[in-house]
Amino acid sequence: MWMVVGLGNPGGEYKLTRHNIGFMAVDFFMQGLGNPTVKNQFKAEIAQVKWKEHNLLFCKPQTYMNLSGESVQPLMGFYKIPMDHLIVIHDEIDQPFGQMKIQKNRGHGGHNGIKSVSGLLGSADYIRLRLGVGRPENPNIPVPDYVLGKFTKDEFAKMPDFLNKANDAIESIILDGIQKASTKFNG
Repeated sequence: MWMVVGLGNPGGEYKLTRHNIGFMAVDFFMQGLGNPTVKNQFKAEIAQVKWKEHNLLFCKPQTYMNLSGESVQPLMGFYKIPMDHLIVIHDEIDQPFGQMKIQKNRGHGGHNGIKSVSGLLGSADYIRLRLGVGRPENPNIPVPDYVLGKFTKDEFAKMPDFLNKANDAIESIILDGIQKASTKFNG
């Protein structure tokens, strides 16, 4: 079984913010699978799906971002998910909007959701899909305000293509492995 985790914050006020692109990517993938039934378990919204001979468990932690590991860690234990079958999708300010990077066993880079997940798992040896949201053009805008802000109209117009590319990257990780997927999608 694979666990695909999208990081974000619960609540309507965060719905279309940069920090919630992980949630958006999971929703987009599940939409393509016919919107499977979602239930609540371990402080998360989860859905189980059979896809191309693989069992997938989608997870959107309903804690706030900095407590994401409180959902991920118990779900991995309960469903016996091996570390190399965990994919965590999150926003990345050090990449321009529309770019992505697949990585494994990296530091948190200041991302509080990743810090929480790695801390509670006791390891960073899992796959991350880092979706670029860019940095604020105005250096006076604090990064926390920027990531909690909504995407621009231009970014929204490009969002379906970006989420479709993220979907393809997730599929490639599962079907082809991280090496091939990284070569194909990084940059």
